Amino acid sequence: MPSTSVHAADDDSYRTMIDAAREAIAVHRDGKLIYVNRAAIRMLGAGSAQDLLGQPVLERVHPDFQGVVRTRLAGLSAQTPTTPLMEERFIRLDGTEFDVEAQSTWITYGAQPAIQVAMRDITLQKQRQHQLEELAHFDPLTRLPNRALLSDRLQQAMTQAQRRGQRLAVVFLDLDGFKAINDRHGHDAGDQLLTALAANIKQTLRDGDSLARLGGDEFVVVLPDLADVAASEPMLNRLLAAVARPVPFNDQQLQVTGSLGVTFFPQAQEVAADQLLRQADQAMYQAKLAGQNRYRVFDLELDRSVREHHEKVQRIRSALAAQEFVLHYQPKVNLRSGTIVGAETLVRWQHPQKGLLAPMEFLPVIENHRLAIELGEWVLGAALQQMAHWQADGLELPVSVNVSAHHLKQEGFAARLGMLLGAHPQVKPSCLQLEMQESSTLEDMADMARVIDACAGLGVGFALARFGVESYSLSHLLRLPVKLLKIDQMFVREMLNGPDNLAVLESLIGLGTAFRCQIIAEGVETPQQIAKLLQLGCDLAQGYGIARPMPAAEMPAWVAAWLDNPTATTRPDARRIDDAILYAGVEHRAWVLAIGEYLRGERQAPPGLESGQCHFGQWLQGEGLSRHGNAPVFAEIEALHQRSHDLAAHLCALKAQGRAEEAQLGLAELQGQRETLFAYLKTLV
Repeated sequence: MPSTSVHAADDDSYRTMIDAAREAIAVHRDGKLIYVNRAAIRMLGAGSAQDLLGQPVLERVHPDFQGVVRTRLAGLSAQTPTTPLMEERFIRLDGTEFDVEAQSTWITYGAQPAIQVAMRDITLQKQRQHQLEELAHFDPLTRLPNRALLSDRLQQAMTQAQRRGQRLAVVFLDLDGFKAINDRHGHDAGDQLLTALAANIKQTLRDGDSLARLGGDEFVVVLPDLADVAASEPMLNRLLAAVARPVPFNDQQLQVTGSLGVTFFPQAQEVAADQLLRQADQAMYQAKLAGQNRYRVFDLELDRSVREHHEKVQRIRSALAAQEFVLHYQPKVNLRSGTIVGAETLVRWQHPQKGLLAPMEFLPVIENHRLAIELGEWVLGAALQQMAHWQADGLELPVSVNVSAHHLKQEGFAARLGMLLGAHPQVKPSCLQLEMQESSTLEDMADMARVIDACAGLGVGFALARFGVESYSLSHLLRLPVKLLKIDQMFVREMLNGPDNLAVLESLIGLGTAFRCQIIAEGVETPQQIAKLLQLGCDLAQGYGIARPMPAAEMPAWVAAWLDNPTATTRPDARRIDDAILYAGVEHRAWVLAIGEYLRGERQAPPGLESGQCHFGQWLQGEGLSRHGNAPVFAEIEALHQRSHDLAAHLCALKAQGRAEEAQLGLAELQGQRETLFAYLKTLV
């Protein structure tokens, strides 16, 4: 934002210059406005300059900022002619508030000293920043803090407890019977129940207590300022009562109970925040086993799972020595171009008795254990060796390898990676990519950035996996030099089941794109998912709809078959379509799904059966008609939509007559009409 210093002889040229300026500029002397340009008149909501001239300048400054402005202006002089850029809040003549970025400059105007203020409206920028921060730190359903914000608050509470010599309790809360609510009444009921229970729990908490939602039906409560362990008992009982309170839904009462696991801090041994959460989670599991609707306190001395865990670790160590681990590979493709962009390395345990075991069967056992590093380095070496074999056979395929946070944080990680790369000189380092979970970045972010930079110096790139599921903040995207963001399969799986799910996926794609990262969706299974991803601008994908993970020996044949016909199953429609049409289609899909749930007895009442009641019907009568009403196919869409509602009403009537099986047979026709309607919608582009 430029500053200007002028003299009396230049007043006319000065006014001519700043009146044409795009930025808002005002001049004041002795605290009163003496000149404003046209941009400032518009910004301050005045009809003309006369509405502003002579007014005290501080009248246009929000009271919260007046003291700062006075101090800054008092320091201006010919020797200190310009203030730094400052963010302030101003008030228009009509009383509305807006945020500005302002800079004040000492000038000579009318042969006397005056102060020029150059202003830029940043209200929209601040609003967007606030929205992004909300997305990064709060659960979108309950508006409670998410895991990232919980981590910060728990760490602060632990520091405060040590300083004050008091105790804090960490309570892990899991709902009993929540899945049955979802299965019987539908996800809308489940969402309403979660929202209501979150409000009920908050009402029982004290000022200073924290409540967060980790996801699903899992919550965490942090209770600071406890004199001793016994002081938590009344609060724990109130939490159980709050969870068990019935929640109205339609004409019914939804009710669940809660199982609570509790651990306390400080402990005899040093313990980290994530360990407290695991302890509370473990205690919650014991409450479940004991019959639910109760709480259990984590007991360090009687934790028999420690011995079991040790035995499992030893068995995994033996498996590594016996070479029982194998690597499978899942292809990653560009849906729009049909090209193969790489493959993800996935470790499996070929157990002699249990068969092929997935990572979740053994990796959690060695989390944060030295053995996880040994297994991780074996995976890296084996993947590089396989890449060298493929390359010798004429197949150069980029490969990504998952690396745990514990492994990355080890001193000398980059040096050991360099040694592994040196052992396979024929493999280009740029063909290797490391994937890390978002939670890996929550602590020691500066150290993590240094590790990534060191690996980048070797030519190895990084990807951030489970984007949007694990806890993250905008600072991770700003400070971590990652090139690829992997959208978790839960968002891909749910995106067609309602407009809110689609909006979350779209926001994640937009957020990643804004930070100039490549976006890849994992867990892609159906042509409909592929079509929607392409329409949202996400071109890269992996999942069962493309290929299942396979042994290395099967990869060359799969690549050859794909290259012969890369688009047969993955590119039903690569065009980007209008967002409103996309959302309208998803609204209709959600309505058809709700009809199916009602006919199968999974919800108590059908959605609106009148064609004008559903969201898609409202779109047809409103925006759809105004924007596309002249399209030849629009009449076909209206007619097909009406036929779908007529058919749905008929099927619901059959169910009411006790002919539920016959009604369910008609679902196939309703679903067929839905697909035809989708095809019609695409022609509106």
